[in-house]
Amino acid sequence: MTDLIEDTAAAAQDMKIVTFTLGGHMFGIAMTALLEIREWEEPTPLPGVPHYVRGVTNLRGNVVPVVGLAERLGWPPSVTHPRSCILVVNLDGKQAGFLVDEMNDIVTVNLAEIQPPPALDGADTSMIAGLVRVVDRAAEKEETGRGESGAMVLLIDVPALSLTRHLDAAA
Repeated sequence: MTDLIEDTAAAAQDMKIVTFTLGGHMFGIAMTALLEIREWEEPTPLPGVPHYVRGVTNLRGNVVPVVGLAERLGWPPSVTHPRSCILVVNLDGKQAGFLVDEMNDIVTVNLAEIQPPPALDGADTSMIAGLVRVVDRAAEKEETGRGESGAMVLLIDVPALSLTRHLDAAA
């Protein structure tokens, strides 16, 4: 019975994240922020919006801004290809789509394993909620435990992307 209580307490400390690649790096967002994953389609451009807002798309009758996540993070724009997709997320009650290079997986991480981003002079890490090492499912089958293998995932702090002031203009 004690093992069951301990297992339940440990499970309560787990969080599901959706992992994806962007600019050759692996990122993740909390599954709770994700509304859906959409196949890439060119959005309708809008004048006068920030450079990272690619345009808008129609999502079941709702106009949803599509944001180039790479541009929003200050990187060169993503080049779209057949595996590109849009992650539709909830931002303060509004929907926004983020263009990502490729979806990877949905994984469970323990909150205790998430590390804060390092404090570096001149680096803006405000959009990074933390870093966590994840093991992909193929590698997980080969391992007997959680070692140092796996990929480091940068967890995006979706609310910190602070798009809400631009969403009103785009939607």
